[in-house]
Amino acid sequence: MPAKPKISTVDEYIASKPEHADALAKLRRAVHIKPLDETIKWGAPCYTHNGKNIVGLAAFKAYVGLWFHQGALLADPDGVLIDASDGKTKALRQWRFTAAKDIKSTAVKAYVKEAVKLAEAGQEIKPARNTPVAIPPELAAAFKADPKLKAAFEALTPGKRRDYAGHIAAAKRDATKQARLEKITPMLRAGVGLHDKYRNC
Repeated sequence: MPAKPKISTVDEYIASKPEHADALAKLRRAVHIKPLDETIKWGAPCYTHNGKNIVGLAAFKAYVGLWFHQGALLADPDGVLIDASDGKTKALRQWRFTAAKDIKSTAVKAYVKEAVKLAEAGQEIKPARNTPVAIPPELAAAFKADPKLKAAFEALTPGKRRDYAGHIAAAKRDATKQARLEKITPMLRAGVGLHDKYRNC
């Protein structure tokens, strides 16, 4: 299969998601306010201020979403922000919409303006550094059986290693742990992070 063309502009991104084009265009108008700069990061639209990522938008199969990089600091009066990574991210929060009609531009702009103010005030939640990654038994067994898989894991950033370890450990049933292990194995070999496709802003 031919490789997908690289997205270099927001117009190209919206055009590549025809089923969500109306919702994406509406969100774009709501979030692209002064003083934010519009760019593409990780293959999707991202809005920055003074070099800091403020908010991004992305389309998935069932919804379009806004990603606030410091969303955990927002007041969230409407109770719309969620942690899409099941407690694994400290700061990032998402706001999902299933259709353009669900998007209240005034409310979106209010959230974006608050995010800008927080960034200008220097408020941010910084990721934890140098904390050891707890390897669950299932992952440790896989590494013992396949040293190359362990090497691929250890080549990842600490945050990505923590994501994978937590993903396995969070499963309640042994069968689920094994299913998750099978699913992430090719991702580990490819050197990609568990949540890379969601880091769209």
